[in-house]
Amino acid sequence: MKSSSDQISTISKRSETIDPVLEKLKSLKITSPILTAPPTEGSLTDILVRKPSSSSAQGTVNPKVLLELFSMYRDWQEEKAREISKKQEERENKIEVADALAVKLLQRFNYSVSTMKTTSQHFSEVHTLQVELGDLKGRLTEVLSNCDSLCKRIAAEGPEPLRSSIKPFAVATANLTANQRVEPTNQSSISIEDKLE
Repeated sequence: MKSSSDQISTISKRSETIDPVLEKLKSLKITSPILTAPPTEGSLTDILVRKPSSSSAQGTVNPKVLLELFSMYRDWQEEKAREISKKQEERENKIEVADALAVKLLQRFNYSVSTMKTTSQHFSEVHTLQVELGDLKGRLTEVLSNCDSLCKRIAAEGPEPLRSSIKPFAVATANLTANQRVEPTNQSSISIEDKLE
């Protein structure tokens, strides 16, 4: 009797996965060779009559294959030329944009410098105006003080017709400010000058 250990059992199972190497081998195609060998002699006459072959005549290039290679090389060259031209055009566009931005920034900078110079000049003129305004204020204060003194003197020592029509300058100024009128002041000053003459 045979023991169970002497028996050999074979299990065969078809693999469902496809080998990628086999797929690549199946996708390969046979192409025509670049070099073609000269025709072989098929008969005794061809062997006897054949000429001695030189080393250059042992293999000739297939014109169709050579034309295909040149066509592929030309297509590759044209594609590279298009890529280079496209990149060059993109770079030129970027350079133009950068130049335009630089021009705008320069214009704004020049405008800012001009504005700062004008502002500085105006500030210097403001100081001069402040000095002149201070002088005018001092002169106006002196004139007002003289007018007030004159009005008080006329009210105290002047003739009777003038006393009733003359008021102290400070009181007249307050009344004019309250009524927001300027014409009565001018008229009173003119009448005072006429009576004094």
